Amino acid sequence: MKFTHRAEYPAAPDAVFAVMSDPAFQEEKCDATTTGRWSADVTTREDRTVITTERHLPADGLPDVARSFVGATLTIVEVQTWGPPDPDGRRVADLNLHVKGAPMTLKGWMRLSPSESGTVHELEADLRAGVPLIGGRIEKAAAEPLAAAADVETRLLHQRLG
Repeated sequence: MKFTHRAEYPAAPDAVFAVMSDPAFQEEKCDATTTGRWSADVTTREDRTVITTERHLPADGLPDVARSFVGATLTIVEVQTWGPPDPDGRRVADLNLHVKGAPMTLKGWMRLSPSESGTVHELEADLRAGVPLIGGRIEKAAAEPLAAAADVETRLLHQRLG
């Protein structure tokens, strides 16, 4: 299933990226999108910035068979690998997210692009649940908390950049 998210910010891509790659922001994002258990790490190696988070989310909205894989909570590991800015200030990241103990992944990309009003932040990925017969139902159920987490991140970025 295709998963997308789009947001606009009133700041240049380098300013948006500076907030996104701030460990304090990642901690705030995790705290706002979890049941209280999380970890966040930001590392820079050469021209790459890697943002890694592990969050524990309630599995309430998932079908019973999906909860049999993950239990009462989803443990989501997200890795964003950001490249350097291009001459126009655009930045692209590989996005890899997986759910521990379940055959569920989200793989795609994120992009920060300059716009007339600041920055456009886009995410495009494929959400896959490798469970025969019910994978589509699981993907739809998982998309809702993922979209809610993306909305929280957007709100927090607006607060920081506002």
